[in-house]
Amino acid sequence: MQTLLLWLFYISSFYAFIPGMISRIFGYRVFRKGIGKSEFALTFDDGPDPKFTPMLLDMLQRYGAKATFFVVGSNAERYPELIKRMHDEGHLIGIHNYVHKTNWLMRPATVRRQIQRTADIIYNITGEKSTYYRPPWGIVNLFDISKRRQVQIVLWSAMFGDWREKLGADRLAEKMISRLNPGEVMLLHDSGATLGADPDAPQNMLLALERTLLEAESRGLRSIRVDQMIKRVEASPIQRLSFGKRLIVGLWLAWEQVFQVLFQLKTISPTDPFLHYRLRKYNGDPVMLEGGSMLGKGDLVIELHVDNRQLFDLGIHSRSSAQLAIRMIRRMEKDLPILAELIADDPALCEAKALYGVTMINRGPEKFGFTVLDLPDGWFARSTKLYLSLLLSVIHPAGGARLKERSEALVPKMILMPVSRLLDQMNQTQHKNSISPGERKGKEEQSQPAAQRGTVVEAELPSATVVQ
Repeated sequence: MQTLLLWLFYISSFYAFIPGMISRIFGYRVFRKGIGKSEFALTFDDGPDPKFTPMLLDMLQRYGAKATFFVVGSNAERYPELIKRMHDEGHLIGIHNYVHKTNWLMRPATVRRQIQRTADIIYNITGEKSTYYRPPWGIVNLFDISKRRQVQIVLWSAMFGDWREKLGADRLAEKMISRLNPGEVMLLHDSGATLGADPDAPQNMLLALERTLLEAESRGLRSIRVDQMIKRVEASPIQRLSFGKRLIVGLWLAWEQVFQVLFQLKTISPTDPFLHYRLRKYNGDPVMLEGGSMLGKGDLVIELHVDNRQLFDLGIHSRSSAQLAIRMIRRMEKDLPILAELIADDPALCEAKALYGVTMINRGPEKFGFTVLDLPDGWFARSTKLYLSLLLSVIHPAGGARLKERSEALVPKMILMPVSRLLDQMNQTQHKNSISPGERKGKEEQSQPAAQRGTVVEAELPSATVVQ
């Protein structure tokens, strides 16, 4: 009996558990998240529902939002007028099996029949063939991920537990707005009739969704269909990466999420994350800071971390090192003043002596007031160089060729800036902004050498990519 149970465990792991983990963690042969600067995707499962789906369609129409509905075939068969309305109003209709049953408990032939039966129902109502498929609970088996030519499996990047009524509309709205970012694929439910769901939970979803759509309007974001988002991803430079590089990126971005939770990082601009930070004690050798103060072991520092996803997006969409450098500079120019305000308003952060980070860089941070120093030789410096070199080969516009070009310059560096300098820069900027444009122009001209007055001085660009 024990042997039989062991074999059943092995078979179930190979058939369902392992494929499910690979698809969720690495996105293998599934679509989970898009790209873009102002688009996200609303997706709704388990409908159509005669009570909640009409209210949802009314709301989407009011806000000009397009969505993707993964419908249960038996519900579509029962309420064809709702399927027709979804189609007529420009929404995408996907497949969610004929009955809401996990694929782990069905044979491959049974799953195929579930998909085909639902697809036929959608076609008979709309006249269009549906090829987008979301398995119930997002659970795939070994044969699901082999169906890529027949259907595109669509999962999600943000799930909120909206099937539970006790979550409440207020808390649900908070969770949704916190994940309201370009490229997100949001999972919601317009029916509470499935196993484990509360019948009236979609009422809270509708309240929370309206607040989210209002917030999206204020940020200039809009909801688009999943097929439109997939087309943008397919046209993206990321598709030129090999599977091995995409695997590295997937692991790297997964580690980013774990790292942020593990070390309780805070984000300077949560709506558009680029820099994260945490307050910690400095553990390195004593360092002389600008201004003559000494940073010693045990002193508080604000440790900076570049957001891995943003860094990857900037790198993969940059045509050259210069373009990447310009984009990095612009993001730093945006976030550092906000960090200064956060420090000024937080007594705990004010106790920190310096901003601290580790980068692979030649020039660049000096423009913002950082001092760039070599890391002490040791296992940390060597392991960091290996880690950053691997990532640079994926992120940098020149790819692995950048590692062969002036490789002696590609070593991890420590960057430091006294917190007092950052706060002084903030105060100077505020004072400058309080001066009238005419007075400001006169002061700037007086402060320039005579040879430079009336000329444009081109800023020097960093010669290497800044990476975390």
